Amino acid sequence: MLSSSGPIGVFDSGVGGLSVLRHIRTQLPTENLIYFADSGYAPYGDKPEEFVIERSFKIAGFLLERDIKALVVACNTATAAAIHLLRDNYPDLPIVGVEPGLKPAATKTITGIVGVMATERTLASNKFHVLHQLLNNQTGVHFIMQPCPGMADLIEHAELDSEAIFSLVRRYLGPLLEQKADTIVLGCTHYPFIRHVIEKVAAEYSNRTLNIIDTGYAVARQLKHLLDIYGLNCRKKIRKGQCVHSLQATRKQFRA
Repeated sequence: MLSSSGPIGVFDSGVGGLSVLRHIRTQLPTENLIYFADSGYAPYGDKPEEFVIERSFKIAGFLLERDIKALVVACNTATAAAIHLLRDNYPDLPIVGVEPGLKPAATKTITGIVGVMATERTLASNKFHVLHQLLNNQTGVHFIMQPCPGMADLIEHAELDSEAIFSLVRRYLGPLLEQKADTIVLGCTHYPFIRHVIEKVAAEYSNRTLNIIDTGYAVARQLKHLLDIYGLNCRKKIRKGQCVHSLQATRKQFRA
C-alpha cells in the first residue's frame, strides 16, 4: 500500500539524475527523496539493452523495499529500455521517465533544424525512433541525431571544465551547428551539467542564440501531477523534505 508519507525514489546510472533531482526539490520541497546512483555500472549508454533492463529492475526493487510511493527513472537510456516494463510490472506505482525534449524543441526552432545529443542506446531505441518520426511528420522539423560516446563518462568523473570535455563537445556539437541547427536537445541527464561548455563552444561558431532544451523541469512537473492524481502528495506543508543522496552501487556492493 502506497503512503503519502513515503519517499520518492529517483535513480540514474550515476550523477546525471541529480540534474532532475534539483527540479524535483524545487517543485516539491516537502517531499522526502531517495536518490540512487548506479555508479558501479555507469554509464548505461554503452551497455546492452538487456543489462540496462536488469539493472533498472534491481534498483526499483531496492527502492521499493524502502517504501517509495513513486519512482523517477532519471536516465534517458533506462527510460527508453525499461520504463514500459517497469510500468507493466508495477501497475499501481506512479512511474515517471525522462525522454529527450523533442516536442518543446520543435516549437523553439526557427531554422527547422534540431540537434539531438544523446547516448547511442537512447538514439537506437524504438521509443525514440517512433517519437522523432511522428514529430517530423507533424511539424516538418528535421532532427539530426548525434550520439555522444564518452561524454557522460567524463561528466561522471567530474570533468566539467577540462580540455577533454571541451574537445568532445566541439566534436559532437560542431557538425550540428554547421548544419544550421539552432536548437539542441540534451538527451542525457548528465549533459545539463556541461551546459556552460555547450554555450561556450556554440559561441565559437556563431553569435546567434542557441536554444538548449533540458527536460528536468517537465519531469518534476509530471511527477507532481501524478502525485496529485494518486492522492500521494505530501500533506505536511510546513517542513522541508529530506533527501538521501547518492546511494552509490559498486560492482561488489550491488552485483546483478
